[in-house]
Amino acid sequence: MNGILERLVISHTLRVPAPEGGPGAGAVAARQFDAALMSAGFKLSRDLMERLSGMDEGAVLDTAVRVLATVRTMAGDHVRHNVYFRRFPRKVPGTVEFWARCMQKWLLDPVSGDDVRRAAAQGALNLLDFPDYGRYLHTYEEMLAAHDDLIASAKDRVTVLHLGGPLDREIEDLYVALAGSVTPLDAADLEALRLLAEHCAGGRQPDAIPVRENRAVVNLARLNAGLPPLLDTVTDVLRLACALSDGDVTLAEPTRFRSPRRPLRRALLAGLDEVVRDSPAKLGDVGPYREEWKRLGERLHPHEHPAYPHAADVFAVARGEKAARSFAGRVEVLVGEGDVAGAARLLSSAPGMLFRSADRLLRTAASDRDRDAVFEALEAAAGGASGRVVLSLREHLLNRLGKPGRARVFANRLGRGAVVPDARPPLGGDVRKRLAELLDGEIARRLPEAGHLLVDPDVLDVALPMSGKAAPSGLGVLPRGSMSPVEGELLRFFIYWKQARHTTDFDLSALMLDGDFLNPTWLSYTSLTQVGGAHSGDITSAPDGASEFIDLRLGEIRARVIIPQVNVYSGEGFEQVAESFFGFMLRGAEQEGRPFEPRTVRMKSDLRGAGRVALPLAFLRGDDGRWRAKWLHLFLRGRLAFNQVEGNRVTTAALVRAVAERRYLTVRYLTRLWASKGATIEPWDGGRVPGGPVTFVGFERPESLHEESRVFTPENLRDIVPA
Repeated sequence: MNGILERLVISHTLRVPAPEGGPGAGAVAARQFDAALMSAGFKLSRDLMERLSGMDEGAVLDTAVRVLATVRTMAGDHVRHNVYFRRFPRKVPGTVEFWARCMQKWLLDPVSGDDVRRAAAQGALNLLDFPDYGRYLHTYEEMLAAHDDLIASAKDRVTVLHLGGPLDREIEDLYVALAGSVTPLDAADLEALRLLAEHCAGGRQPDAIPVRENRAVVNLARLNAGLPPLLDTVTDVLRLACALSDGDVTLAEPTRFRSPRRPLRRALLAGLDEVVRDSPAKLGDVGPYREEWKRLGERLHPHEHPAYPHAADVFAVARGEKAARSFAGRVEVLVGEGDVAGAARLLSSAPGMLFRSADRLLRTAASDRDRDAVFEALEAAAGGASGRVVLSLREHLLNRLGKPGRARVFANRLGRGAVVPDARPPLGGDVRKRLAELLDGEIARRLPEAGHLLVDPDVLDVALPMSGKAAPSGLGVLPRGSMSPVEGELLRFFIYWKQARHTTDFDLSALMLDGDFLNPTWLSYTSLTQVGGAHSGDITSAPDGASEFIDLRLGEIRARVIIPQVNVYSGEGFEQVAESFFGFMLRGAEQEGRPFEPRTVRMKSDLRGAGRVALPLAFLRGDDGRWRAKWLHLFLRGRLAFNQVEGNRVTTAALVRAVAERRYLTVRYLTRLWASKGATIEPWDGGRVPGGPVTFVGFERPESLHEESRVFTPENLRDIVPA
């Protein structure tokens, strides 16, 4: 178990828990370890190198084995990446030439006689009938032999691993950080929290657990450890019941409830009874999950426990035997009657709902008096709304300019993206200005004192992660809406997937558009060598894992927009395969090397989503000629099978354009607020850092930073969002 937790610490913090071992002469082994790390794009910090150099050589080697396995997985180097065309990106044939060659061999192969006659009778050819199509025709070792070694470049990625504290302390610190996060976690981080909570249930706890699904995971660990769960809403109990049945604590997907053991059944009913007894109005929260409560009642048998009458009321409301108007329903009645001021006063007791309803209340207010009442309610309740909600409203305001033809882009909890026209009446300029000033003041008030703020300029356009679901776990991954510079002449995308039970075909494609998001061209298995690039070839099944690549020389690309996408052509989806991930590499024009070189990987993330088409990010070329990545993390529903870039290009273009044109709150916004509070802001150019403590915001922690500095990097950027 400690090995799993150590891997979580390294991957989430880039800190290696202080290695244990007796004194010795480990300098040679430490240098060998560092060299092996550099081949994967990682490096030991000075402190970590010194620690290992003074340890027993055997202990250094044991540490190296564990850490190397972790970082290679982070970069996608834990699997063998083969390619269909052995010399890719060289000697990739044209699509028609390639298909003709496959067909010729098929026609001349005496074993294919029956297939040929069947195809002739049907008047159609199936690519999958070609014996040379869709499977590797050479071994991984033969592919390696066809490529030269990678030419090292100063621009290759080097991610520094820092020396951490004792393992138990690092585990506890990571647990407190994840459990106390003010933003929801993605699925991988939520699973990490589950493992950490099992280990840390009886230890140090965060001051608060504001995200309800995080609380459900922690409550499960507390219940298993014999500790009372933390419950203050009826939905907390429902989420805990989902956790006990290994279900979805986000409540986005239905849970198949199991019958819990009697002690657990009593614990759930007792907690539910206490919540309703202390606040009967919370029965109004049952309605949105009425069906879930009915199914849970069949497992808890509340009628067998007369000691918990208030818990029984919950299930009576779910069955419609007892009336309980929801809080939202009471608000709707007031708004429907035109009593906007009354609705605002009622919502004051629920600050989060009030701030989420602010736009609607302000645009439906019939008079200045009603608008003033809404602002008074917002000002009075501001301190009770979460920082994430306040920031979300501020970002929403950036996009409420009332311009005709503007699109709204939505992304649900599962990353499913959609675009609709914005048909809402506009907010007046005075209203927007007054609301912006209120929100800016509240956010500035919540920001901790930064003192000396040291900022990497490249991080200023990174979007604030107001939800972990806006950015999946991975190496070099940024939140949805972020912009980051792209430096390199050669851009290479890669995917890897391994099917679990059924034959599965994923297809990597790249859609190219002009500055108006029109005139599409693409690279895919149906267009192997077009628009200044090359596709590595189509692999149609992956029982042992498979990879596909797309190679683009940016200087030869005329398009202004590049959108890599992954299509589920057939078989298992992103949630069903044993493993799948996407990433991109950047190389200089002179660099050769294998199709996959871990030190050139700039981003790698798991592909997990509910759609059948994945859109991880897009690349946009600005008027200055420079390319920048725009982070999407979106999925399209797609079709059950046979998804192709040709078939979804219109939907993809509309969705990416909406994200590209949407304005996001970024690190730049927070630095301006810090400046308004008197912080000293200094850009960091990668050189020397101040000798004293600073607040550092950047892509990677500088090695010589003062140990008492507060550091925000992509690994913990969620912590920059004020509570």
